[in-house]
This record gives sequence, structure tokens and C-alpha cells, in this order.
Amino acid sequence: GLTIIAEFQPTSLILSALQDLPSGLWPCRSKMEKHLQVISVMQWVISFLALGVACTALLIYIFCTDCWLIAAIYIAWLIFDWNTPKQGGRRSSWVRNWTVWTYFRDYFPIRLIKTHDLLPSRNYIFGYHPHGIFCFGGFCNFGTEATGFSKKFPGIKPSLATLAGNFRFPILRDYLMSGGICPVNRNSIDYLLSQNGTGNAVIIVVGGAAESLHCTPGLNSVTLKNRKGFVRLALRKGADLVPVYSFGENDAYKQVIFDEGTVWRSLQKKLQKILGFAPCLFFGSSWGIVPFSNPITTIVGEPITVPKIEDASEETVNLYHAMYIKSLQCLFDKYKTRFGLKESDVLHIH
Repeated sequence: GLTIIAEFQPTSLILSALQDLPSGLWPCRSKMEKHLQVISVMQWVISFLALGVACTALLIYIFCTDCWLIAAIYIAWLIFDWNTPKQGGRRSSWVRNWTVWTYFRDYFPIRLIKTHDLLPSRNYIFGYHPHGIFCFGGFCNFGTEATGFSKKFPGIKPSLATLAGNFRFPILRDYLMSGGICPVNRNSIDYLLSQNGTGNAVIIVVGGAAESLHCTPGLNSVTLKNRKGFVRLALRKGADLVPVYSFGENDAYKQVIFDEGTVWRSLQKKLQKILGFAPCLFFGSSWGIVPFSNPITTIVGEPITVPKIEDASEETVNLYHAMYIKSLQCLFDKYKTRFGLKESDVLHIH
């Protein structure tokens, strides 16, 4: 797995070397660091948006040249390795600790706040809110070690769940797996919570694609009222539920939000059903795609102890779902004034 993603290491080495240069060689050190931060963020954004498609096109091209054997061998290996993302993946502490992620973290900056200890003898499902456009806080905190997750929660192994379709693309799948990222489907999560021992934390962005269509700066809104699948899963596996809220996640981009009933809104929803994600019309600070450097602070709340019930009744599911909503609401209300919001700001749950 590491050989496949080795092409990303030069970036990390360059950033590390530049960081170690004496300050006298950097007349504009702060400006240089800002440029490195932008490069770090754009590396991830472009990789997420285009790496899979670009590598697929490259593989097809190589297959049509004299080097077709290389492409054929890789495709054979890809078929052999197809189920790995659903079986715990192939995380790499080396990749998770790349220097590039510290620059990524410092661009916004992104912080991870721990409120309670988590027991390595238990498994957990983190509900992450809100989705935002690119879920920067979720990726930085749980897909890398830039904010020190493993030091803050010793014995807990995080697995950020994302669209299963991303793992069908060559190279991109390995890049994602190296960060401990897994497909958000039943097989993958079942494996992590039942066949991978204890101390596992699966992070699910509960609002998903639908929530991203509503994100805009200053709006504190989550799609949760009818999202109960993650609660059923927690009950079936006896995994404790942990509410997580990222203040500032919605402030990374501005988005053009189309009114319900308009042609553009209908088109977004249709594409969402076909593609699995919502195509948003968003823009950032420069070139349209660079996000605004607004702080993102992720608060990991108190775990809700969940019993193991193989076939939970609807009443039981509703009970724990209500407990989760109340816990998330309390988490938001407790910390909102510390991170730029007013006492009068409320969390809208749809």
C-alpha cells in the first residue's frame, strides 16, 4: 500500500525541509508558511476531486500503449485487493503523520477538543456534524494525526467513513485507506465494530450529501431528525454513540443555495441520487476553490452507553436517537459562545 502512494511523499519531504530552514534564509517566513498552508489544503481538495478520475484515465491510457503490461498487472492486483477497504483497510501511521497535514491544520486553523475519556475496551460510533462542503474538520482530526487524536484518545483507532464510490478509483482508494478512511457501508462498518477487536471509533457524517446542500457561513443546521440508521447500527453492535460538533465547518466556503422547487434544486437532488454526493455551487477566498481560513474547532462530546440488542424495536431506536439529539444539543449550547457564536444562536435540527 505504501509503494502505491509513494508519489505523495516528495511533497511531505519538501515541506519538512522548508520548515527546518534557518529563519535567516526566509526573509518572509510567515508569508512562505501561508503559501505552504494553501498548497497543503489544495493538495487535498484537488486529490479528493480529481485524483481518482485522473488516475483512471491514466490507467486506460497506459493500457493502450506499449506499457500495457504495467496497467494489466495493476488491474489484476486491484481485483485481488478489491475487498480490502471493507475489511479494515490499510492504514499507515507514516502517512497520517506527514508534515503536510500540520500545514493543512494551521491554514484554518483546526483544533480537536476532548471533553471525556474513551475506553479502549469499547467500540464507538462518532456522529460528526455538520458536513460542510469538504468536511475539513472531520478529515484533519480523524484522517490524520495533525491534531493529535491518538495522544488525546490513547487506545482508540479512528476510521472516518466516506462514500464507497471513492474506493473504486485506482490510487485514490489507497490514499484514502492510508489515512484510516473507510467506505460508509454496512459491510465495512460491521467489520470494524465486530471483527476488529475493541478500541475502534467509526466516524459517520450523519447528515451526508443532503446536509451539504444547506451549509453556508453563519448557519448552524444539521440533518438528523430522520437519520436513525447509525443508531440501529450502534444498538446491533453495542457500540457507544459519541456526538461530535465542528464549529466553523460551514464557514470554509460560501455557497449559492437554491430554493426548494426550483429547477437547479431539483437537478442537485437528482444528481445526488445518481452520484451519491451533492454537486454544490460554492466559492472560497481565491481562485474560487481555496477555502476561507476561518477557524474550525471540533468538540468530541460525552459517550452515550449503548447496549447490544441484535434486533432493537422501533421504540428503543427512537429512545436512543432522542438521547443522541439531546446530547448533541447540549454540546452545542455549552461551547457555542466560546467559539464565536452568540448565546441566542440555536442549533437547527432537520
